[in-house]
Amino acid sequence: MSSRTWRIGGGLVAVALTVSLTACSDAGDLSIRNEGSADVTVLTGDEEVTVSAGGGAVLLDYGCTPGDVTVELPSDEPVVLAGPVCPGQEIVIRDGTVGLERTNAG
Repeated sequence: MSSRTWRIGGGLVAVALTVSLTACSDAGDLSIRNEGSADVTVLTGDEEVTVSAGGGAVLLDYGCTPGDVTVELPSDEPVVLAGPVCPGQEIVIRDGTVGLERTNAG
């Protein structure tokens, strides 16, 4: 390969890496909504948040979780959401289910 080909290929790899890293690195608010009938505990990897039944929580300027998110439901096994979870996604808890939904923010 010529040196020009290497420069172009290397540049494309650098751009792709930068885009993928910045997509989940800017600080934004991480939102949690509990539509269930019981309080739950949400573990983000470096934060532990108890969210009341029918309530919610927002971690201001938190950015992305460092990894998976664990939601401890009162009567079931903990549910693990594959992370990182980033602004633009909301952790939504309903009776017996946990999931991610897109938000308008982020």
